[in-house]
Amino acid sequence: MHARLPSAAWRAGIGLACLLAAGRPDAVRAARAQIETRIGTPYLGAIVTDADTGMILYEDRSDAPGYPASVLKVMDLLLVLQAIQAGKLQPDDPVRVTAEAARIGGSQVYLQENESFTVDELLYALMVQSANDAATALAIHIAGGKDRFVEMMNRQARSLRMQATQFHSVHGLPPAAGQQPDVSTARDLARLARAVLAYPASLRYTSTVERPFREQPPFVMRSHNSLLFTCAGCDGMKTGYFRQAGYSMIATAKRGDTRIIAVLLGCPDKKTRDAKAAELLALGFARAPAKPAAPPPVPAPAPTPAPAPDSQAAGPRWPAWLAVLAAAALAAAGAGAGLVIKARRRKFYRANHQL
Repeated sequence: MHARLPSAAWRAGIGLACLLAAGRPDAVRAARAQIETRIGTPYLGAIVTDADTGMILYEDRSDAPGYPASVLKVMDLLLVLQAIQAGKLQPDDPVRVTAEAARIGGSQVYLQENESFTVDELLYALMVQSANDAATALAIHIAGGKDRFVEMMNRQARSLRMQATQFHSVHGLPPAAGQQPDVSTARDLARLARAVLAYPASLRYTSTVERPFREQPPFVMRSHNSLLFTCAGCDGMKTGYFRQAGYSMIATAKRGDTRIIAVLLGCPDKKTRDAKAAELLALGFARAPAKPAAPPPVPAPAPTPAPAPDSQAAGPRWPAWLAVLAAAALAAAGAGAGLVIKARRRKFYRANHQL
């Protein structure tokens, strides 16, 4: 008796999964939209800014449009942190995983339908593992659907003057057939980076190198940002890649009182991206104007001595010249009185002698 052969559809699905596992994206090219490659040498565009002031310290083709890929998850992070600050969301709020979120491919933490994780846990998954399923779960939880969340992303982009940016996804994956790619520039992404750095909690997620996500089955997330452990002061922020987009990154580092943001879009390979990012951060620190020294502390005023107890009863104090004048007047009055007394005595004496 012969064993029953698997169906053609089943064999095709297994074959596709094997090709994906072997790192052959060409196998699914037909399922993706045909988009042009936007990669430059050593990058498509780059910019370096002072995070505190927004001053541009270096730029090269910073307005060239490219595909941000997973770098756009920084916008996801910004919107979630805004919702938390507004009281609409709490870090420990549970997020139930929908079937749609569980189906998302690419980089992920392998969420299963009906699982529940906190907002905080999913933010770590978003920024450390660059998890597309976490991005989708958060978007659906906050906005009720991916399309509504994308609308929020684009409204926020307009408010940040990211004029050349248009988002079409919540995760940055290459577009499926019939969809448009996410588009941005190095300049726009630098503005986004400054906006999210206004929330100190953002660095808690972007600076994490490694973190466990679940115990069973065991899964440990590891950051794709190698600058976190090779570049002094680097504590963020996000990397991104797909074939037509090349390798991109928002990097930030703080040394002393100065924080620098470097954005690279569309590098040809990871090694070039990381090396240029470290180089541009160093350039930024070299060019950043010295922060003004803090003014010396103002000494506390000496305490005013309390007035003597009897000075309050003595009445108002008179100017020195008035006191002298009063004394002279008193002296003159005394002298006049003396003369009157002498005159009266002489008159009395004469009267007595005449008798």
